[in-house]
Amino acid sequence: MDVIQWLNEQRALIHLALHLLVPLLVAYLFVEKHRIKPVFLLMVATMLVDVDHLLATPIYQPDRCSILFHPLHQVWAFVIYALMVLWPVLLWGLNKRIKPIEMTIGWLGAGLVIHMLLDASDCLWMRAY
Repeated sequence: MDVIQWLNEQRALIHLALHLLVPLLVAYLFVEKHRIKPVFLLMVATMLVDVDHLLATPIYQPDRCSILFHPLHQVWAFVIYALMVLWPVLLWGLNKRIKPIEMTIGWLGAGLVIHMLLDASDCLWMRAY
């Protein structure tokens, strides 16, 4: 078995692992040390966006692309998630102290954007092989 074939067989597991590893990396790179854990947990909590998979029949289909299929994986939703990331800056500007609730909205938005980007990359991976 070659490496590409093995990776393709592990695609679902790799995809799920990235949903944990990428938010951890983002938190580690962009958050003060004492806030890494809560920010990481906020971003991981955004995996609950996959509750919209329960509306599909079948609920899980390994070769189905989530993007543009499930209601919370649509372009309009992605725009809202991106605005959530920008919310602290849009609300308070760059030179003011941002309140914790606005930061929470921002980090939830970041988690959702990361989630959508990872799902989109999974769709590209499926189509490539």
